Amino acid sequence: MTVEMVAPDWMHGLVTAEQYATWTAEQCAGVEIVDGMVLVSPGASKRHNRLARLLANALDAAGSDWNADTGFDVRLQDVPLNNRRPDVTVYRAETIDVTPTRPEQVLLVVEVVSPGSETTDRIVKTDQYAKAGIQFYWRVEQAATGAPILYTYVLDPAARRYRDGEVFTGTAKLAAPFPIEIDLGQI
Repeated sequence: MTVEMVAPDWMHGLVTAEQYATWTAEQCAGVEIVDGMVLVSPGASKRHNRLARLLANALDAAGSDWNADTGFDVRLQDVPLNNRRPDVTVYRAETIDVTPTRPEQVLLVVEVVSPGSETTDRIVKTDQYAKAGIQFYWRVEQAATGAPILYTYVLDPAARRYRDGEVFTGTAKLAAPFPIEIDLGQI
């Protein structure tokens, strides 16, 4: 006897912001909503999760008016519904209890590129975050050997696109979005 995987009914068709608000934490876990469609994300590796957590800890310690956390939705738009779950999000500390988190509450998002997420993290999410008005975007490439590589981007608000910023290996020392120094070799 074989068992076929059948997607639950809530995964068929377009999802609205109102419908998503009624979902359980279990339904929301491991999914993003893009143009109203549910995208299931595979579980991340331990290395990926550790890298995201260590970056979040460093960013959280550096930004006094800002919190940095992992694993929650950022509502990029309501219609069609676009919810992304960045690997790290730096958001206004006073909005910790505000749900959903909106782009105007977010200063920086970080995506850690993994096998299978290359195009999404390098192109698709970059475009979506810029169009939503998030001021800073960082992309972290996991080098096969050695320290990760950090690519930084700054929003050009008139063009609603990111400009290339600095690229770091070893120690990343940045003045924006706030002064921070991160030893990528320790991650």
